[in-house]
Amino acid sequence: MIEWSEEDLMIRDAVRGWIDAEVRPNLDALESGELPPYDLLRGLYKTFGMDEMARSSFRARIAKEREGGAAGGEEGGQGGGAAMTMLPIIELCKVAPGLVSAMGVGLGLAAGTIMKRGTPEQKERWALPLLTMEKVGAWAITEPNSGSDAFGGMQATARKVGDEYVINGAKTFITNGPYADTIVFYCKLDDGRDPRDREILTFVLDRGMEGLEQSRPLRKMGLHSSPTGELFLNDVRAGADRLLSSGAQGGKESARQNFVTERAGVAAMALGVIEECLRLSVEYAKTRELWGRRIGDFQLIQLKLAKMEVARLNVQNLVFRHIEMQRAGRAPTLAEASAMKLYAAQAASEVAQEAVQLFGGNGYMSEYRVEQLARDAKSFQIYAGTDEIQVTHIARDLLSR
Repeated sequence: MIEWSEEDLMIRDAVRGWIDAEVRPNLDALESGELPPYDLLRGLYKTFGMDEMARSSFRARIAKEREGGAAGGEEGGQGGGAAMTMLPIIELCKVAPGLVSAMGVGLGLAAGTIMKRGTPEQKERWALPLLTMEKVGAWAITEPNSGSDAFGGMQATARKVGDEYVINGAKTFITNGPYADTIVFYCKLDDGRDPRDREILTFVLDRGMEGLEQSRPLRKMGLHSSPTGELFLNDVRAGADRLLSSGAQGGKESARQNFVTERAGVAAMALGVIEECLRLSVEYAKTRELWGRRIGDFQLIQLKLAKMEVARLNVQNLVFRHIEMQRAGRAPTLAEASAMKLYAAQAASEVAQEAVQLFGGNGYMSEYRVEQLARDAKSFQIYAGTDEIQVTHIARDLLSR
């Protein structure tokens, strides 16, 4: 794949039209936190029939599972549907990357975990409303004292009491946390072993459960259109029906699979930011004049634009490769996803910063939008694993061969 097909471009243009009509007029309200993103995302789903497609696909999959057939992977064999997944991500990230973060966590991480590890009953109860955007989902693994050491430093615990589990702990930096209806919660089984050796358990929790507190949205540097919060659990009781299947290392393995999905998706997010920064920069370079000449005539400005175009081509090729892998039914390895994420995140952040520099004083003003994109792009180098963590995953894979 070297370019978008005519069908892809039709989808792209339709999504752009919806974004221009629904998202751009609400950008200030999204940035201020006055407007949570969820009704807009539901509108996107309904406008393009994505909720009905999700419902139909879900019903077919559950029917197959109940008949004893293999469910199949979520990533494989999507065919042209892969582009339908990527294009809205790219286009939304040109305007409000936080919308993609909010959507991706609910669908890809929360619902994705339940679809991979839940029973048909658990999927019906919790995954379907997330997949259709009727409910908001959160994926809770990060803790105040764990960060990149997500598993080893995890302190949240579940203690078996009769037929129930009693869960205690705190999570932070949880996307959708303040508004989540459904929370996929990772913790360790409190069985007396050394904390670093304990089994990882995964529960599905609901808003309003006794002992569960969801904080107000945290203030942060960027991604303002994606609410982020904290979770506090004090003796929350969960029945065995809320426990997702695990096995000895099931919790860790499912989280790693989600890291692959999340990191690969960052490349599409980065491409959106890069394309928009490049478009705005070229437009500005053509119209802004200094010393009687448009600034695009100066070689240092041309160098900035040329580097942006190189980054655009490289990240676009990563996205195209990912689409081709999906069509072939192959998911990227953790190292491949980490490499995609590392390069694309750095490229988006660098391009956005160069766009601010190209705009000069105007670039530092929120009115000119590259300011917002630069703040948002920086998050790509931190969430879903910092740049430094991506390096370790890539290097360990190389050294293990």
